[in-house]
Parts: sequence; structure tokens; C-alpha cells
Amino acid sequence: MRKEIRRGMDAHLSLITPADARSVIDLFNHYAMHSFAAFPENPLPHAFFDRFLEMARGLPTVAAKDAEGRLRGFALLRPHIPWPTSSYVAEIAYFVAPDSTGQGIGTKMLADLETQAKTHGIKTILASIASLNEMSLAFHRKHGFAEVGRFRNVVIKRGTPFDTVWMQKDL
Repeated sequence: MRKEIRRGMDAHLSLITPADARSVIDLFNHYAMHSFAAFPENPLPHAFFDRFLEMARGLPTVAAKDAEGRLRGFALLRPHIPWPTSSYVAEIAYFVAPDSTGQGIGTKMLADLETQAKTHGIKTILASIASLNEMSLAFHRKHGFAEVGRFRNVVIKRGTPFDTVWMQKDL
């Protein structure tokens, strides 16, 4: 059976707030438990949400919500290296609800983060992606990221070793 794709879902973008904690962690945990898109093997506790915001260290975050206010995706930038000499480089992380992929939400969140990143002096965005996550690799290629490195077999999840692929986009 073919999945029907609804193009251009009208997702409202806003900052991630503490009110989003449960939904953000639940979405992340879905990918941790059912895919290689998130590297943990076990679900994170909801209290880990504060750590997500700490990792961002004042850089942009975005929550994508539908008309009913349900979280359809979230994204954030975090410093690549927390030293002033690398303050213009950020890593991106984002997840889209499984029933909302292919609807433009990831593209919308990426465009929003790129715009916000420029106002924070970010000139380069990096993405660390599991080599087994072909959808994410294709998404990043489509949006101007290029593969710049690969660490071979540095993650073993549920007995399966895989590479982390580093992709880069200059703004």
C-alpha cells in the first residue's frame, strides 16, 4: 500500500518551549526506539528535555505544530565546538513525526533555522547522520549539504554497527 503524501502541510513554527517537553522527548524516543536516526538504544526520560535546550546554548530552536497544536517536528542548532574560535559553526538536529514526513515540514524548519542562524553569526551548519538513515542523507543532499567526512563503524545500535556521515552546508 502506498503512503499518500500531503504536500505543504501548514505547520506553524515557533520556539521550543518547556510546554513542548513531553512531545519533543516522545518524538525523539520514537526514533531512538524504531530507527537509526537517533543514536540512543533506550528511551530518554522526559527530564532530558532540559538538556536539549542546554545543548542549544542560545542558538535557534524550532517547533513545528499543526492547526490543532500537535507537535509535527522539532529542530535545533547547537555549537559544534563551544569555543569562540568556532562560534560561526553549528550542528543541526531535527526530527519530523513519522506521519508527517514528506509534507515539507523538515524543509520549512531547515529554512527557518538557516535564516535564524545567519542572525546569530552562523556561517556553517553541520549534520551528523547515521549511514543507515538514507532518507536523511537524501534530504540533506537535496537541501545543499555535501558529505565531508565519515567515521566508520563508530556506533553499534542493537548489534548493528554503522558509520556517522558528516555533512556540511555553508550559508
